[in-house]
Amino acid sequence: MVREAIAEDALTELFATVDAEARHRDLLETAAAHGVPVQRVGADDLGTLAQTVHPQGLVGVAPFRDVPLADVLAAGPRLVVVLAHVRDPGNAGTVLRTADAAGADAVVFTAESVDPYNGKCVRASAGSLFHLPFVAAAPVADAVRGLREVGACVVAADHRGSRDLDTAVAEGDLGGPTAWLFGNEAWGLRTPERELVDLVVRIPIHGRAESLNLATAAAVCLYASARAQRAAGGCRSANRWAGPPG
Repeated sequence: MVREAIAEDALTELFATVDAEARHRDLLETAAAHGVPVQRVGADDLGTLAQTVHPQGLVGVAPFRDVPLADVLAAGPRLVVVLAHVRDPGNAGTVLRTADAAGADAVVFTAESVDPYNGKCVRASAGSLFHLPFVAAAPVADAVRGLREVGACVVAADHRGSRDLDTAVAEGDLGGPTAWLFGNEAWGLRTPERELVDLVVRIPIHGRAESLNLATAAAVCLYASARAQRAAGGCRSANRWAGPPG
């Protein structure tokens, strides 16, 4: 995380223990070359700053990096992740990392999802927090409406989907600009969110596992979109935007 922050000129201050200075001298030299002040701290103080049981001896400080939803929409994104009621920070951070790896343009954390600056979420992103734009605390309905208005097909991943992912790929549903909507780890997507989208897709389970966890499901779906967008295809919308339910 610290190395990525330095590479993106996003680090404003760095705290390090004596042991970390010895282990990561090249990193500290890179930080100094970028004009980042480095402060030596004791292991106990570093542990308080790191908010983790076994800190690696380095803590970096960076400004908030979230962007307005309007900025994401104005860029004409082709692949976006929308997290609806995603509460587990480890899952959310891993989805952010996966979105980065799959070439997504942005991740939208909706209003009732975990704070993207939660320490565990930041660590789970493994540096991807510094690689792609993300939105914090956006209303789900606003995000879906905005993405549809700029031409994205909004697809929900849910085990109650009307078609499976393989069929959606084969029939060209994921070939155009796509926004994936992922729900809560425990209960999935609620009915109001499912009613907002163009298509609800389920991931086929070929073995005996009951389901996939959120981060794994997101990886399967995002890479399916990444492959599909390299071939001709598009989205056949099942719904028309009519505002939030009720």
